[in-house]
Amino acid sequence: MTGIAMGGFVARVIGPKRRWRQYKARVRQLPPNYRTAVEAIERHLMHFVPADGDSDASRFENLAALFEQAAANRTPIRAIVGHDPVKFAEEFAGAYCDGGYAPARARKQLTEAIAHVAV
Repeated sequence: MTGIAMGGFVARVIGPKRRWRQYKARVRQLPPNYRTAVEAIERHLMHFVPADGDSDASRFENLAALFEQAAANRTPIRAIVGHDPVKFAEEFAGAYCDGGYAPARARKQLTEAIAHVAV
């Protein structure tokens, strides 16, 4: 790899790690009940929402910001997530996923496969 290419590669690898560490530090600063809620939502998102680099970083940073603001305003957790936390997590993630939970690559592959055979 050239120096420029290597620098771009390193930036792509280190950048998300740095953002993730910063996000996790923010979550650790939350009051215990808010932190537990964020970590539960995080686990759900990690298991059920496709990964998408920058979108993931923004999603988790915004999740932290939402709960930081809620904690500062003493907003009850139920007022944030409602009575269906799964629905909340899915709607929250939907703002960061193009067209829902199906990864863009999978949607593209399906579209191309059908286009190829349905001439």
